[in-house]
Amino acid sequence: MLNVVSSLKGFELQAKDGSLGSVRDFLFDDSTWKVRWMVVDTGRWLSGRTVLIHPSAVVSADYGARELTVSLSTQQVKESPDILQDRPVSRQMQNDLCNYYGWDPAWGSALSGGGGMDGAGTSVIAAPLSAPIFFGASAVRETERGQIDLDEGDPHLRSVAEVTGYHVRAIGGTIGHIGDVLVETETWDVRYLIVETSNWWIGQHVLISPHAVTAVNWTDHQITLDLTRDKVKSSPPWDPADMINTKIQRQLHSHYGWPGYGW
Repeated sequence: MLNVVSSLKGFELQAKDGSLGSVRDFLFDDSTWKVRWMVVDTGRWLSGRTVLIHPSAVVSADYGARELTVSLSTQQVKESPDILQDRPVSRQMQNDLCNYYGWDPAWGSALSGGGGMDGAGTSVIAAPLSAPIFFGASAVRETERGQIDLDEGDPHLRSVAEVTGYHVRAIGGTIGHIGDVLVETETWDVRYLIVETSNWWIGQHVLISPHAVTAVNWTDHQITLDLTRDKVKSSPPWDPADMINTKIQRQLHSHYGWPGYGW
């Protein structure tokens, strides 16, 4: 099921024995374009703490009540490793969380497959992905032997909130900015970037697959595509009020020559 990420923000996260807080953001991997973590604001329950919950922990969703249920207890979350807000989210932090909860650190990779909520709100337990450095700003440091320091920030971990508003540049010029992100909650793949075309094509929104992204410049807040502006302007029309069904996706992928999703 495709969901606009902004519609999932603010969902209450329900554990087996109580509320954990609300979803504040999602972190995705800019190399695999998969969601790796939900960023949860614990409010007064764990005052001053932000926790990361793996998408594979989600077992059901109630869209009417705006709730996600996870296969965790409040005590598990309370005793989980701390995420230091004055430091980037490192690979070591992520490894510590996976080891503590028993989550598969390879979840979401091409070899392990994925899972998540289906259209009925049930779940096939899956595993995680990655997204900009969330807490703080630090680049991964490589040693002289080419080894990566696990204590430094994961350079591929990016925040959806950060990416929103980034300028999108096609061949021939800018086409607009990122207005939102569409995620497939069965696999937690980032399926499409929703681009608001602004003054270039007033009032229009276009869907761009990560397949078209050739570069992401986190310093200049810009995403570069391998598409021409004319190609984008001749793409099948899309109204944000419409459901993103298989027919629309097939038309888009046929127009751009993108790989399909096994329809």
